Amino acid sequence: MTISDYLIDITLISLVLIQIRARKLTVKALLLPLGLVSYVAYTYLRGVPTAHNDLFLVVGAAAVGATLGALAGTFTAVRRADDGSVWAKAGLAAAALWILGTGGRLAFQLYASHGGGASVAHFSASHGITSATAWTAALILMALSEATMRTSILGWRFYRLGGGAAVAPSATSPAPTPAPSSPASLPPVRSRVPVSAGTRSMMDSGDDPLS
Repeated sequence: MTISDYLIDITLISLVLIQIRARKLTVKALLLPLGLVSYVAYTYLRGVPTAHNDLFLVVGAAAVGATLGALAGTFTAVRRADDGSVWAKAGLAAAALWILGTGGRLAFQLYASHGGGASVAHFSASHGITSATAWTAALILMALSEATMRTSILGWRFYRLGGGAAVAPSATSPAPTPAPSSPASLPPVRSRVPVSAGTRSMMDSGDDPLS
């Protein structure tokens, strides 16, 4: 195993561990595990051996990975927040299932690379597994099926909850704030222009000044 292999396995485990506390679920977060595993498959997978029991090993490992991934996705709580974002929280069962798959593969690779190779070879010879290529294909397809099933389930639930779309406005919107009322009409103001004494006398006597 190379340093990059260790980093990928540790990253895959960390992606679920950090979701034990609720975290925002995005398309990037959904596709990251699948992208990492796809990179490993592209780099190391050189075909699927079918001789003797090689195919049974590969198919069995892929089935185990798909089961673990489906259960990990099912036991992850997904909810929609008030602002329309979608959050995921991996329960202890989901984290344990994911670690069982990813950590188990990492432990097997460490064992096979550091002293356990003879035991693996003896097991392979006893059970009709022809080469190390079969083990490589089995482990990679197990990881790929696990990540695919978990991503598919979480992605479907993410889509069902709106995928972070904005929240629709409430049907019972608050009543608009009334505009300030106009001030009450005031009585007309009488003119206070001073009137001369002569003019006042004509108005008092009722004489027409033009007559």
